[in-house]
Amino acid sequence: MAQADKVMALLRTTWALLCVAVVVAVGYGPAVVGAEEQSRDGSIVKKESHPVLLRHKRDWIWNSLYVEEEKPAPVPYKIGQLKSTLRVEVKKFTIDGEGANTIFTVDNKGDLFVTRSLDREEKSAYHLSAKMYDGNNQMVEDSGKFEVIVNDINDNMPVFPKGLNGSVMERATVGTKIVEVKATDADDPTTANGELRYSLIRGGDGKFQIDEITGMLSCSRGDLDRESVGQYVLVVRAQDMRGKPSGSTATTSVTISITDINDNIASFTTNHFEVKVPENHKLNEKITTLQLEDRDQVQNKVPRISISGDYSRMFNVETNSNKDGNLMLRQPLDYETMPVHTFTVEVREDLAIRTPENNRIAITTATVTIKVLDVDEPPVFSQPSYTFTVLEERVVQNIGMILATDPDKAKNVIRYSILDQDCPFSINPRTGVLSTVRPLDRELEATHMFQVKAQEDGSGLETFVKVDIIVQDINDNKPELVAEDVFVCENDPANTVLGTLRATDKDEHPASFSFSLASPSSNFSIKDHGNNSADIVVKQGPFSLDDSRDYSVAVRVGDGGRPLLTSVTYVAIKACRCDHRRVPTQCKAAALRMGVSVHALIAILLCILTILVIVILFVMRKRYQKEHLSSLKHSGEIHEQLVTYDEEGGGEMDTNGYDVSILTSACNDGSLLRHPEHAPHPSLYAMVQKPHHHHRQPSACKGDMAAMIEDKKFEADHDRDGFPYDTLHIYGYEGPESLAGSLSSLDSSSSGSNLDYDFLNDWGPRFRTLAELYGVNAHEYYHQY
Repeated sequence: MAQADKVMALLRTTWALLCVAVVVAVGYGPAVVGAEEQSRDGSIVKKESHPVLLRHKRDWIWNSLYVEEEKPAPVPYKIGQLKSTLRVEVKKFTIDGEGANTIFTVDNKGDLFVTRSLDREEKSAYHLSAKMYDGNNQMVEDSGKFEVIVNDINDNMPVFPKGLNGSVMERATVGTKIVEVKATDADDPTTANGELRYSLIRGGDGKFQIDEITGMLSCSRGDLDRESVGQYVLVVRAQDMRGKPSGSTATTSVTISITDINDNIASFTTNHFEVKVPENHKLNEKITTLQLEDRDQVQNKVPRISISGDYSRMFNVETNSNKDGNLMLRQPLDYETMPVHTFTVEVREDLAIRTPENNRIAITTATVTIKVLDVDEPPVFSQPSYTFTVLEERVVQNIGMILATDPDKAKNVIRYSILDQDCPFSINPRTGVLSTVRPLDRELEATHMFQVKAQEDGSGLETFVKVDIIVQDINDNKPELVAEDVFVCENDPANTVLGTLRATDKDEHPASFSFSLASPSSNFSIKDHGNNSADIVVKQGPFSLDDSRDYSVAVRVGDGGRPLLTSVTYVAIKACRCDHRRVPTQCKAAALRMGVSVHALIAILLCILTILVIVILFVMRKRYQKEHLSSLKHSGEIHEQLVTYDEEGGGEMDTNGYDVSILTSACNDGSLLRHPEHAPHPSLYAMVQKPHHHHRQPSACKGDMAAMIEDKKFEADHDRDGFPYDTLHIYGYEGPESLAGSLSSLDSSSSGSNLDYDFLNDWGPRFRTLAELYGVNAHEYYHQY
């Protein structure tokens, strides 16, 4: 390769010399200032302008400008020479560009030197320019561009990327591509230094091959079997220099995974399965698992298990997540009927590729034996649910029969009961016969649903069943009248329709209503249309709004059923003044008296009775409270009391003006008025009769008022609810324990008093007027004062 490069450089030099010869042969060209000429490499080089009109063309003449990479340079070595067609005795060269004056240098002769070792992989070419000067340091040759090319050597090894993996399906055909193994070489790829060749040096058992130029791995045989070998590790070698022994080599490992396909038929692990199952095993639940053996992966297994004969109705096989067969029960087992069941199962599978050796060893059919175990089973009803019908408003003794039996050989006695509380039905515990407890009302509840329990004697096993009772309708509801707003105008002529009547019936069967007057009416009549409606029609007038009578008609409605039921309803008719279009302008209100059912009447009476009881209890409570208060407080205790809150305090004038000690002067023996140890006695004042005027009054006893004031003061000081007083004047006290009795005027009389108040004359001049008013023979006492 280096020799070829030298040949190319020689050709380029020859071409440059030929160009110079052509220029010399042509002679001077046209004198154009700033003319441009094309260099040897095709680029346009701008020449220096000179004042002369004619001159010879000149150009740079390059020597060999190639350098070999990795060549050591202990001292700079020459790689070429810069030459020009211009003959100058004394000349000087300068260079500019990549690596100028560092990597590359030039002397006065134009020789170009390299000062250090170069690496092509780091930089493969350097772009430079040169200028030439004369002895006067005048530029005689303008910039000429050139490049230094670094020639490649085989100094880099191939490099593989990390983690080269691939996968291929088992049983793949010959030539199936798997993965491309590519290495890289930093050397020049256009030379042999960078051209790689690939080969397999280990692994694969001859089942794989590789393209030596592209590095594509493919299958060389079609017998890959994942179940035998699931993964291969191959060693691939890459060599440059087009695979020549002198080239550099590198190796890498490539992991090839074999992916699975469905190429193995499923096989039973045994040719006979035996299982014991209790006879009360639940339906649609697993009995046992029929295990299969399939070397393929789970996602590729597609086994189908079938049951031969009529047993497919009783049993079923479902595939589980592991692709084994779950044997399911579809019909109940009965030990008493058949204790053993034997049948054959078969497995089939659609394979992608069927191999002969797999078909030879597979067990595709097996025998299954089911042994039924006897258990004590609960009662079994003859039906899954029961439905009966019964007429409403009747007590039925035999609605129907609930029947349950013991499926075991013991045939235990069955007892029946109803679970629902407050059920209007009962059941015979031994026979299972249903009957009603009370009459039923279809209008309240049309259907009844409850559960019946059947329980065995001894074992206590029980079973439940649902029972539905449909209540059949009878004609037991009277029709109810529906009337529109009915009014009559004062000027309505005969045969005027006042309103339409309709009726409703709570019974189930459609009724055929008939309408008629229950009592004759001189003003109105009923016109029955025969289609469950009727009109109220004016029979004759006249009508007046000023008439005090209320217009109404009693309408009898029949439902047409069996038995025939009728109801009578009073329909009130308003009297109105109407305009010419029979639009009411003024009406006299009239109450609509409708028929009331028995249930409504009972409810109204109960409400009235409840109100009366409450009123009576309230009155009795008030009376009891009044009697209680009157028993606690005598009528003589009614009094008047005078309390002053805003006086500043007692002064000398109050003391001198009111001698309150005189209020306690009515004591006979000088003892206190209150005697806790004795029973209360009548007031001494009340017992004082009118004595003769010559008798003197008993002298007043002292100390009673002081004790009373202390008691009142103690009560006031300890009463948290009362406000403190500035001063409290008590002018007297009264009650059953007071000698004065009651001072209230409520029980006093203006005449007929038998009390003697003449002793008031002894209380001072301020009580003289009071003594004159209430005293006897007051004029006889005047002379004493």
